[in-house]
Parts: sequence; structure tokens; C-alpha cells
Amino acid sequence: MTHAASPHSAAGMHGATRFLRDMLDALERDARAAARAARGGGAPEDAATAGEAAPDQAPATASLGDVMDRLDERAFGFLLLLLALPCCLPFVYVLPQIVALPMLALAGQLAAGRQHPWLPKRLRARRFSIPAFRAVVERSAGYARWVERLARPRLAAVTGRLGLRLVGALMIAPCLSILTPLPSTNTVPGIGVAIAALGLIERDGALVILGLVIGFLWVALLLTLGVEAASLIMGWISARL
Repeated sequence: MTHAASPHSAAGMHGATRFLRDMLDALERDARAAARAARGGGAPEDAATAGEAAPDQAPATASLGDVMDRLDERAFGFLLLLLALPCCLPFVYVLPQIVALPMLALAGQLAAGRQHPWLPKRLRARRFSIPAFRAVVERSAGYARWVERLARPRLAAVTGRLGLRLVGALMIAPCLSILTPLPSTNTVPGIGVAIAALGLIERDGALVILGLVIGFLWVALLLTLGVEAASLIMGWISARL
């Protein structure tokens, strides 16, 4: 995979959510074109229906590998943001636990000092519905834009080579929290990872630190509540023995 500057790089500099929206649009166009070619209908669509699925046509899908092949040199940040967005929304189940696995893999690679992401073939081949992910991006964009307006390059040591290794190691904890299949365990750490990912994209060390603090506060709260719950249960059992 080459990491030369892509046509999307400028868009990424001015808004990561816009970058993701444009990338999903391009992926959907390619998926529709591939589907038409497979059906033997390679002719351009009618202008009135261009970009729209036929009534009986399944939603266009893409793989994580397709996404990675379109990213620029800040692939870790963009991938983490793309995967964290579904986790930010409350009352979304199953999907956060699915995307938490590649998030853990990416955090581990940052901690190991990799310069570019690598995913196993099985994770690269994992497919998702493009319209469903676009809906997630659109629902999250309003929250992400105000963070993007605050972003600017600062605290360069945090996003430097050694800083990124520490960031990756610390990010594992909120990603594990998202993986926990309990109600509402994904929203707050998802927001933390998303903010940290925006910081990686914009090389804003302050945003990275803010995202990690949010994630760790939630993990600490969960652990505290878990210990309290375990203590209450043990006390209840002891009282009846």
C-alpha cells in the first residue's frame, strides 16, 4: 500500500468527517459500478437513478481493506475514527463490539511502533454496509465538527514517534471497554477514542490527551462500579450463609 498524498488529503486537513463522507461516496460508486459490470450492464446509469440502488438491489458494501487502500499517511487516525463513530452513538448494539476488534489491533500496532496499519486478511475482508456507515457518519458529524474546529497542530511530542507508542498502549483500555457486551459501555469510550483519533489526524496532542482522559475516566468508573457490585454481591451471599 502506498502512502503518497491522495486527492483526499486536503479534505482531511479541513475536516476528517468530510473526508470519510467523500470516501464512502467513492466506495459506493465503485461498488455500484462493479455490481453493474458483474451483471453485464456496464453502461452508465440513467441520470435520474445515478448513485441510487434499484428497489430490489442490496445495499452497497465495502471491506476494511477497501478503506485502508484509500487512506493517506494518517491512516491510523482515520481508521480509528471510522471505527469509533458507531461506538459513539447510544443504543447501538453488536456493531460496536464488532469494530472494537480491529480498533484493538490498531492500538496494539501503534504501541508496537508500526508506521502504517496492518490488518489480518480476515479483518481486511470484513465487509460493512456503506449506506449504514454513512448514516452513522452523518449522525456523528454534528458532534465531530465542533471538535474539528478546535483542532490545530500542538504538543508535537504526543504525536511524535515515541508519543504515538504510548498513545497506542493507553488506547487499548477504552477499546477493551467497548468490547465489553454490556449496555452503554461503548458510548463514552467511543467518544474518547474518536476525539483521540481526530487529534492523530490533525496532529493535535491536546485532543489526543483529552480523548484518552475521557476514555480512562469511563474505564475507572466501570471498574469502581464493578468492584462495588462485586462487594455487594459477596456481602449478600455471606449474609445468607
